[in-house]
Amino acid sequence: MLSNQQLAELVKKGKDQSKETKFTQSVEVMITLKEVDPKKTDLNINEIVYLPHPTSKQAKLCFIGSGDLAVRAKNAKIDLVIEPSQLENYGGNKRDAKKLARSYDFFLADTALMPRVGKVLGQALGPKGKIPTPVPPGASIEAMANRMRTAIRVRSRGSLGVMAKVGDSKLTEQQVAENILSAITAIVKKLPNGDKNIKTVMVKTTMGKPAKQAVD
Repeated sequence: MLSNQQLAELVKKGKDQSKETKFTQSVEVMITLKEVDPKKTDLNINEIVYLPHPTSKQAKLCFIGSGDLAVRAKNAKIDLVIEPSQLENYGGNKRDAKKLARSYDFFLADTALMPRVGKVLGQALGPKGKIPTPVPPGASIEAMANRMRTAIRVRSRGSLGVMAKVGDSKLTEQQVAENILSAITAIVKKLPNGDKNIKTVMVKTTMGKPAKQAVD
């Protein structure tokens, strides 16, 4: 597996191959796999990774629930809070349900509402790997929200490659490298032979060419 220093050098190479822009560019990692069958269910990678160095763009959150949890979710400045009565509006409207799924990175829901959420929004959220995280009545939704704002979702999408945004141009090479390492650690745990199933690691910025490193 690549060391932290090797990853930092790869990030630097990726940044060096990027065009200068007036906006903050994202940094993406692309991990290609080997000796695995992407059609097998054991390669269904869908992991939430909490970055040690969050990007300047926080993840957008949606909470589905009512009562005290809904009040606390609003106080925690969760981007959208959907009450149970509002949830029904998506039941017969696939277009709005799909738009909702696209608009938010992570979903949370009152544990008691999970069956209803699955029935109403399952077809929209399921294919995107965005089934809500259950929130028990006594849980600290504030702490959950703060942590999830630093998170990314890493998915295999049924192929031999995994892609994720792991930083931006405001972070140092070392910080992005540590973020990449967090993503790789999560992926390795889901692979049949661990890091032996990783073929290459590529890093690119929004406007740059990929910098590629083979994994021995």
